[in-house]
Amino acid sequence: MNEENQLKISKSIFIVPIVFVVSIWVIYWIEIQFDFNFNKYGVFPRTLDGFKGVFFTHFIHSNTSHLFNNSIPLFVLLSSLFYFYKDVAFKVLLLGGFFSGFLTWCIARESYHIGASGIVYLLFSFVFFSGMIKKHFRLVALSLIIIFLYGSMIWYVLPIKEGMSWEGHLSSFLVGLIFAFIFKNKGIVKKEHQFTETEFDTMFDENGNFVPPVLEEENESSEVE
Repeated sequence: MNEENQLKISKSIFIVPIVFVVSIWVIYWIEIQFDFNFNKYGVFPRTLDGFKGVFFTHFIHSNTSHLFNNSIPLFVLLSSLFYFYKDVAFKVLLLGGFFSGFLTWCIARESYHIGASGIVYLLFSFVFFSGMIKKHFRLVALSLIIIFLYGSMIWYVLPIKEGMSWEGHLSSFLVGLIFAFIFKNKGIVKKEHQFTETEFDTMFDENGNFVPPVLEEENESSEVE
């Protein structure tokens, strides 16, 4: 892969994260600017009218602090998703977002549940468990970084803070875990080297003893492009 293609890929992975983060800020700005309240478009469990929140809940926030706390991890995790899992990134994001909202609609308390933290927990869970399942050193490293930066998030899948939708966090966390298993063969997969028959035969002599490869001597001078 040449340098130009690498630059195109590096730019493309930030498109969706930027669009998503900008969109939730714009929606919140519209609420403040025009004195709207979009909370009623969040998930309200087990009601037909509240089901619309399954599609809208991830774009609605209660205050600036809520919005800011979601924006940074959302950008980091979305960028990771589209870099390491570009083939299934949209499936994870769209289907994962839907099923997270749907499970919240099924199990949550009777209240409006809003915020992009559902997507954050979905991606946190998916990237972490996928890295563990694949045993790929870069994904494992990424998983450890995520745990270091956002590890305290795990406690918020439990009802330890009043006014926080732990049901939404738990739903998204479980969906991310399930998706990590469903897409375990997608994205970057650790490949083991397969020896060809010729390579394998030349590694041993007629008595079955291992023969180390002979390295060619390097020329005294070489040209570098």
